[in-house]
Amino acid sequence: MTGRQKFKKLIYPAGLFISRLTGKYSKVYKAEAKALVPFPAEKIILNSGKKLDSLLIQHKKLLIVNTASDCGFTAQYAALEELQQKYAGKLLVIGFPANDFKQQEKENDEVIEAFCSVNFGVSFPLSKKSVVVKSADQNDIFHWLTHSKDNGWNNANPSWNFTKYLLDENQNLIGIFEAGMSPLDSKLTALI
Repeated sequence: MTGRQKFKKLIYPAGLFISRLTGKYSKVYKAEAKALVPFPAEKIILNSGKKLDSLLIQHKKLLIVNTASDCGFTAQYAALEELQQKYAGKLLVIGFPANDFKQQEKENDEVIEAFCSVNFGVSFPLSKKSVVVKSADQNDIFHWLTHSKDNGWNNANPSWNFTKYLLDENQNLIGIFEAGMSPLDSKLTALI
């Protein structure tokens, strides 16, 4: 971990507090809409280059998170891992590293995986580094998450790194939790 990353990890709790206080990056959006197009789980490509095993998501909720290793919210990796362990069998967290916000994920897939494992004990799957904001290169999963004609209700891009998307067991998008909200917040865990 670089000195800059250590500093950001140290001030992370203050960032969460400020997010709650100001409301910036801590909003929650929920819906009970059905997906109009099936969730494209078969298009989740892991950082190893292999497709995610479809058996891993059967009968589970999914928490999809766009991540970055050099962000003020990077310490959420630890909370995401805690959430994954706490709700094992009911939930699968999947990280989607992206360099879309202030170039806070410049590394390649191998370095990202090592960083997450060594510094935060991450065991949940990480996808190949990709683009999560709307563009011609947008990852197929985030295309589905950000187009209401697919997911049934949401058209917004992730607002920052560590925006969290919760899907139910039938792969309907049921909640979006902004970057400044801890993955362990009761507003999120109540839906698991």
